[in-house]
Amino acid sequence: MNATAPSPGQQLIRMDTINKVFYTDEVETHALSGIQLEVRKGEYVAIAGPSGSGKSTLLSIIGLLDSPSEGEYWLNGSQVANLNINERSRIRNREIGFIFQNFNLIGDLTVYENVELPLTYRGMSGVERKKRVLEALERVGMSHRLKHYPSQLSGGQQQRVAVARALGGSPSIMLADEPTGNLDSRNAENIMELLRELHREGSTICMVTHDPRFARHAERTIHLFDGRVVEETVEVN
Repeated sequence: MNATAPSPGQQLIRMDTINKVFYTDEVETHALSGIQLEVRKGEYVAIAGPSGSGKSTLLSIIGLLDSPSEGEYWLNGSQVANLNINERSRIRNREIGFIFQNFNLIGDLTVYENVELPLTYRGMSGVERKKRVLEALERVGMSHRLKHYPSQLSGGQQQRVAVARALGGSPSIMLADEPTGNLDSRNAENIMELLRELHREGSTICMVTHDPRFARHAERTIHLFDGRVVEETVEVN
Protein backbone atom coordinates (compact mmCIF):
# COMPACT_ATOMS: atom_id res chain seq x y z
CA MET A 1 0.00 0.00 0.00
CA ASN A 2 1.47 3.34 -1.03
CA ALA A 3 0.31 5.35 1.95
CA THR A 4 2.24 8.28 3.33
CA ALA A 5 3.03 8.36 7.03
CA PRO A 6 1.97 11.47 8.94
CA SER A 7 4.56 14.07 9.88
CA PRO A 8 5.87 13.63 13.46
CA GLY A 9 4.37 16.11 15.87
CA GLN A 10 1.19 16.66 13.85
CA GLN A 11 -0.64 13.43 14.51
CA LEU A 12 -0.23 11.01 17.36
CA ILE A 13 -2.50 8.34 15.85
CA ARG A 14 -3.62 7.79 12.31
CA MET A 15 -5.64 4.81 11.12
CA ASP A 16 -6.41 4.25 7.47
CA THR A 17 -9.12 1.77 6.38
CA ILE A 18 -8.80 -0.51 9.41
CA ASN A 19 -10.76 -3.77 9.19
CA LYS A 20 -11.00 -6.50 11.80
CA VAL A 21 -12.52 -9.90 11.09
CA PHE A 22 -12.89 -12.70 13.62
CA TYR A 23 -13.23 -16.29 12.39
CA THR A 24 -15.08 -18.85 14.51
CA ASP A 25 -16.50 -22.18 13.32
CA GLU A 26 -16.29 -21.03 9.70
CA VAL A 27 -18.26 -17.89 10.51
CA GLU A 28 -16.84 -14.48 9.70
CA THR A 29 -17.60 -11.66 12.13
CA HIS A 30 -16.72 -8.22 10.81
CA ALA A 31 -15.99 -6.32 14.02
CA LEU A 32 -14.55 -3.23 12.32
CA SER A 33 -14.99 -2.04 8.74
CA GLY A 34 -13.15 0.80 7.04
CA ILE A 35 -12.17 2.73 10.18
CA GLN A 36 -10.53 6.10 9.51
CA LEU A 37 -9.25 7.74 12.68
CA GLU A 38 -6.91 10.54 13.62
CA VAL A 39 -5.93 11.65 17.12
CA ARG A 40 -3.65 14.64 17.63
CA LYS A 41 -1.38 15.19 20.59
CA GLY A 42 -3.22 16.77 23.50
CA GLU A 43 -6.69 15.74 22.33
CA TYR A 44 -9.40 14.12 24.45
CA VAL A 45 -11.39 11.75 22.23
CA ALA A 46 -14.30 9.50 23.16
CA ILE A 47 -15.29 6.38 21.23
CA ALA A 48 -18.99 5.81 21.79
CA GLY A 49 -21.65 3.38 20.65
CA PRO A 50 -23.95 0.60 21.82
CA SER A 51 -22.78 -2.81 23.02
CA GLY A 52 -21.32 -4.80 20.14
CA SER A 53 -20.51 -1.75 18.02
CA GLY A 54 -16.77 -2.46 17.99
CA LYS A 55 -15.60 0.07 20.60
CA SER A 56 -13.44 -2.30 22.65
CA THR A 57 -12.05 -3.97 19.53
CA LEU A 58 -10.96 -0.60 18.19
CA LEU A 59 -9.39 0.35 21.53
CA SER A 60 -7.52 -2.98 21.61
CA ILE A 61 -6.02 -2.23 18.21
CA ILE A 62 -5.13 1.34 19.20
CA GLY A 63 -3.47 -0.08 22.33
CA LEU A 64 -1.56 -2.75 20.36
CA LEU A 65 -3.31 -5.52 22.27
CA ASP A 66 -4.57 -6.78 18.90
CA SER A 67 -3.73 -6.30 15.23
CA PRO A 68 -6.07 -5.33 12.40
CA SER A 69 -6.94 -7.80 9.67
CA GLU A 70 -6.32 -5.06 7.10
CA GLY A 71 -5.36 -1.41 7.07
CA GLU A 72 -2.61 0.98 8.15
CA TYR A 73 -1.93 2.26 11.66
CA TRP A 74 0.68 4.86 12.61
CA LEU A 75 1.55 5.73 16.20
CA ASN A 76 3.87 8.70 16.74
CA GLY A 77 4.87 8.57 13.08
CA SER A 78 5.75 4.85 13.06
CA GLN A 79 3.86 2.08 11.29
CA VAL A 80 2.65 -0.34 13.97
CA ALA A 81 -0.20 -2.33 12.38
CA ASN A 82 1.77 -5.50 11.76
CA LEU A 83 4.39 -5.63 14.49
CA ASN A 84 5.15 -8.91 16.22
CA ILE A 85 4.14 -9.59 19.84
CA ASN A 86 7.47 -8.53 21.36
CA GLU A 87 7.58 -5.27 19.40
CA ARG A 88 3.99 -4.45 20.38
CA SER A 89 4.75 -5.16 24.04
CA ARG A 90 7.78 -2.88 24.00
CA ILE A 91 5.86 0.03 22.45
CA ARG A 92 2.87 -0.48 24.76
CA ASN A 93 5.12 -0.22 27.80
CA ARG A 94 6.63 3.07 26.63
CA GLU A 95 3.90 4.80 24.65
CA ILE A 96 0.53 3.72 26.05
CA GLY A 97 -1.12 3.95 29.46
CA PHE A 98 -4.17 1.76 30.09
CA ILE A 99 -7.10 2.41 32.44
CA PHE A 100 -9.44 -0.59 32.64
CA GLN A 101 -13.04 -0.91 33.82
CA ASN A 102 -12.02 -3.58 36.34
CA PHE A 103 -8.96 -1.61 37.57
CA ASN A 104 -6.67 -4.65 36.99
CA LEU A 105 -4.64 -4.00 40.12
CA ILE A 106 -2.62 -6.87 41.60
CA GLY A 107 -4.10 -7.77 44.96
CA ASP A 108 -0.92 -8.80 46.77
CA LEU A 109 0.98 -5.67 45.75
CA THR A 110 0.69 -2.34 47.54
CA VAL A 111 -0.51 0.81 45.81
CA TYR A 112 3.11 1.89 45.39
CA GLU A 113 4.14 -1.49 43.94
CA ASN A 114 1.19 -1.58 41.51
CA VAL A 115 2.17 1.78 40.07
CA GLU A 116 5.87 0.87 39.99
CA LEU A 117 5.49 -2.52 38.30
CA PRO A 118 5.27 -1.39 34.63
CA LEU A 119 8.36 0.76 35.14
CA THR A 120 10.48 -2.19 36.24
CA TYR A 121 10.27 -3.64 32.71
CA ARG A 122 12.11 -0.60 31.34
CA GLY A 123 15.34 -1.19 33.21
CA MET A 124 14.77 2.11 34.99
CA SER A 125 16.77 2.90 38.11
CA GLY A 126 15.11 2.60 41.51
CA VAL A 127 15.57 6.33 42.11
CA GLU A 128 13.80 7.25 38.86
CA ARG A 129 11.00 4.73 39.49
CA LYS A 130 10.39 6.16 42.97
CA LYS A 131 10.25 9.71 41.60
CA ARG A 132 7.72 8.77 38.92
CA VAL A 133 5.54 6.69 41.23
CA LEU A 134 5.31 9.39 43.89
CA GLU A 135 4.58 12.09 41.30
CA ALA A 136 1.84 9.98 39.68
CA LEU A 137 0.18 9.17 43.03
CA GLU A 138 0.33 12.82 44.03
CA ARG A 139 -1.39 13.85 40.78
CA VAL A 140 -4.35 11.55 41.45
CA GLY A 141 -4.57 12.35 45.16
CA MET A 142 -3.49 8.91 46.38
CA SER A 143 -0.01 9.53 47.80
CA HIS A 144 -1.37 9.02 51.34
CA ARG A 145 -2.40 5.45 50.44
CA LEU A 146 0.82 4.16 48.92
CA LYS A 147 1.29 1.38 51.51
CA HIS A 148 -2.31 0.13 51.26
CA TYR A 149 -3.44 -2.89 49.28
CA PRO A 150 -6.25 -2.77 46.67
CA SER A 151 -8.64 -4.62 49.02
CA GLN A 152 -8.28 -1.75 51.49
CA LEU A 153 -9.45 0.83 48.95
CA SER A 154 -12.84 1.85 47.62
CA GLY A 155 -13.64 1.37 43.93
CA GLY A 156 -13.02 5.03 43.24
CA GLN A 157 -9.66 4.90 44.98
CA GLN A 158 -8.66 1.77 43.07
CA GLN A 159 -9.44 3.51 39.80
CA ARG A 160 -7.34 6.49 40.84
CA VAL A 161 -4.44 4.11 41.47
CA ALA A 162 -5.04 2.61 38.01
CA VAL A 163 -4.85 6.12 36.53
CA ALA A 164 -1.60 6.72 38.43
CA ARG A 165 -0.19 3.47 37.05
CA ALA A 166 -1.02 4.67 33.53
CA LEU A 167 0.54 8.08 34.23
CA GLY A 168 3.76 6.75 35.74
CA GLY A 169 5.25 5.80 32.41
CA SER A 170 4.62 9.27 30.88
CA PRO A 171 2.73 7.68 27.96
CA SER A 172 2.05 9.37 24.64
CA ILE A 173 -1.61 8.46 25.07
CA MET A 174 -3.86 7.16 27.83
CA LEU A 175 -6.53 4.64 26.81
CA ALA A 176 -9.53 4.36 29.12
CA ASP A 177 -11.91 1.42 28.55
CA GLU A 178 -15.24 2.21 30.28
CA PRO A 179 -13.30 3.68 33.24
CA THR A 180 -16.50 4.38 35.21
CA GLY A 181 -18.20 1.05 34.51
CA ASN A 182 -17.70 -0.38 38.01
CA LEU A 183 -18.21 2.84 39.96
CA ASP A 184 -21.21 4.49 41.56
CA SER A 185 -22.35 7.82 40.13
CA ARG A 186 -20.38 10.00 42.57
CA ASN A 187 -17.09 8.16 42.06
CA ALA A 188 -17.74 8.01 38.31
CA GLU A 189 -18.05 11.80 38.16
CA ASN A 190 -14.87 12.15 40.25
CA ILE A 191 -12.91 9.95 37.85
CA MET A 192 -14.25 11.86 34.85
CA GLU A 193 -13.19 15.13 36.44
CA LEU A 194 -9.74 13.67 37.12
CA LEU A 195 -9.39 12.74 33.44
CA ARG A 196 -10.44 16.25 32.46
CA GLU A 197 -7.81 17.71 34.78
CA LEU A 198 -5.14 15.48 33.27
CA HIS A 199 -6.22 16.55 29.80
CA ARG A 200 -6.03 20.20 30.77
CA GLU A 201 -2.46 19.49 31.96
CA GLY A 202 -1.58 18.16 28.50
CA SER A 203 -2.40 14.44 28.52
CA THR A 204 -3.77 12.83 25.35
CA ILE A 205 -6.76 10.64 26.23
CA CYS A 206 -8.87 8.21 24.22
CA MET A 207 -11.83 6.82 26.15
CA VAL A 208 -14.39 4.16 25.28
CA THR A 209 -17.84 4.69 26.76
CA HIS A 210 -21.44 3.72 26.08
CA ASP A 211 -22.74 6.58 28.25
CA PRO A 212 -23.46 9.87 26.42
CA ARG A 213 -23.04 11.80 29.70
CA PHE A 214 -19.41 10.79 29.94
CA ALA A 215 -18.71 11.12 26.22
CA ARG A 216 -19.52 14.81 26.59
CA HIS A 217 -16.45 15.23 28.80
CA ALA A 218 -14.31 14.69 25.69
CA GLU A 219 -13.57 17.32 23.03
CA ARG A 220 -14.56 15.02 20.21
CA THR A 221 -16.65 11.85 20.00
CA ILE A 222 -16.36 9.10 17.38
CA HIS A 223 -19.68 7.24 17.15
CA LEU A 224 -19.53 3.57 16.11
CA PHE A 225 -22.34 1.33 14.97
CA ASP A 226 -21.87 -2.22 13.63
CA GLY A 227 -18.13 -1.68 13.38
CA ARG A 228 -18.32 1.52 11.33
CA VAL A 229 -17.89 5.19 12.11
CA VAL A 230 -21.34 6.67 11.58
CA GLU A 231 -20.86 10.13 13.05
CA GLU A 232 -18.29 12.42 14.61
CA THR A 233 -19.32 15.19 17.00
CA VAL A 234 -17.33 18.03 18.57
CA GLU A 235 -18.23 19.21 22.06
CA VAL A 236 -18.55 22.97 22.47
CA ASN A 237 -17.49 23.96 25.99
